[in-house]
Amino acid sequence: MIPLKDSIPNVHRPWTVYVLLGCNSLTFLFELLLHPKARMHFIQLFGVIPERYFGGQASWTGDPLLDAVPFLAYMFLHSGWMHFLLNMWVLWIFADNVEDVMGHGRFAAFYVACGLLAVFGHMLLNTQSQVPVIGASGAIAGVMGAYFLLYPHGRVLTLIPIFFFPYIVELPAVLFLGLWFVLQFLSGMAQGAGGSGAGVAFWAHAVGFVAGMLLLPLFRRRERCYYCYNKDRKRYEREAS
Repeated sequence: MIPLKDSIPNVHRPWTVYVLLGCNSLTFLFELLLHPKARMHFIQLFGVIPERYFGGQASWTGDPLLDAVPFLAYMFLHSGWMHFLLNMWVLWIFADNVEDVMGHGRFAAFYVACGLLAVFGHMLLNTQSQVPVIGASGAIAGVMGAYFLLYPHGRVLTLIPIFFFPYIVELPAVLFLGLWFVLQFLSGMAQGAGGSGAGVAFWAHAVGFVAGMLLLPLFRRRERCYYCYNKDRKRYEREAS
């Protein structure tokens, strides 16, 4: 399922979302400019590789600061065009409304916190994995988890590819996001835990989603939440009538 558009208009200008889109774009452009071998080395250095941190070594680089950098850097790295574009598209659709109820600074902190919890969850379930974890999807999953609680009345225009035929349908946000989470969880279960890892970090997605739901009460500003929720709901009901 690919989201095309949501029904909830943003109330405030999402400056933090713009910054995140810009940082991800610039980092991806830098990756594209690297020689393929240099790009692989770059991803190995700044991606999060669980085995490095569970291999019995207190420091794998010799510098504690460099050991910590990948936990932030991994959120801005992507493996290819499809990975990058899909993540940025989902961020664009859902994040502006979550930033609405948090404000710029709180949303930035929320985004990073979700990304950290997502990768920690993946690491704990794949301690021997030597596959670098990269991508914004863990943090974006947290945004989706917050959206799930904030805007259950919203609707998501969704592309569902059936064989070679695109099928477009409007789904309730609670159904779209709920199905997405279940798919990530079941895929993580099928993938297993404690092994060498795999190409898609499904557990990072699932943990990030739950983290977003749990962290929402700590980061939302109640006055913004009440204002945005009621204004969005009234506008949605007016347009739907």
